[in-house]
Amino acid sequence: MSNHERVRGLGLVTGSARGIGRAVACRLARDGFDIVVHYRRDQEGARATRALVEAEGRRAIPVCADLESPEDTRALAKTVRDAGIPLKVLVLSAAATAFKPVPEIRAHHLERTYRVVVGSLLQLVQELAPGMPSGSSIITISGTGASHVIPRYALLGSSKAAQEALVRYLAVELAPRGIRVNGISPGIIATDSTLYYMHGDEGPLMEEARRLSPAGRPGRPEDVAGVVSFLASPDSDFMRGQILVVDGGLTLGMPALYPGGDND
Repeated sequence: MSNHERVRGLGLVTGSARGIGRAVACRLARDGFDIVVHYRRDQEGARATRALVEAEGRRAIPVCADLESPEDTRALAKTVRDAGIPLKVLVLSAAATAFKPVPEIRAHHLERTYRVVVGSLLQLVQELAPGMPSGSSIITISGTGASHVIPRYALLGSSKAAQEALVRYLAVELAPRGIRVNGISPGIIATDSTLYYMHGDEGPLMEEARRLSPAGRPGRPEDVAGVVSFLASPDSDFMRGQILVVDGGLTLGMPALYPGGDND
């Protein structure tokens, strides 16, 4: 049987040039999906993800799109529809924000964050769900800040909370089409985004994760990708509208988390 005959369908992973998105794209490729590799600016990262997907014997389709732009998002959806095979897995991993205390949040910060995290989810579902066959899966990547207070995280955390609410609504509304909708809430994951949040010094945060987490370590992008693999598989058929916490048990001990107060 050829690789083409074994393909399980198409997967779109937003924000798949690095971090969790890249790990998810690679895992889904290993599971037999061709992958639309979405990125905004990191062309080099997208090339690296494409090479990893192709190393798994799967087709990779890189697409540059700014999810803040409805026009770019529409073009991304068109590329997916024109790929020639049905979209079976849609993973919303991309995010954009400004890490600021609430009094410093400005209108443009709010608009960009909510457009990328919430608006693009709605638009991509509206554009793509009608063509997704029964048995397909939509998966969002949320985070601890949606349910716990983290310094300088109100903007992204509140947008992720809105995203989690939409997961529940979409799970009910898309159920008649046979489309499952669930989300994942990762804890502390060693990624470039975490490094940026910690002003380039993630050491104290990772040490706290080792100290406080029952798992004894911070998370890896592959930890999240494994759960995406499960939610994309028929084994998750009876799961609808759930947010799976993937944090090594870290939030069991909250709120003693994130050292340094507001990290000034």
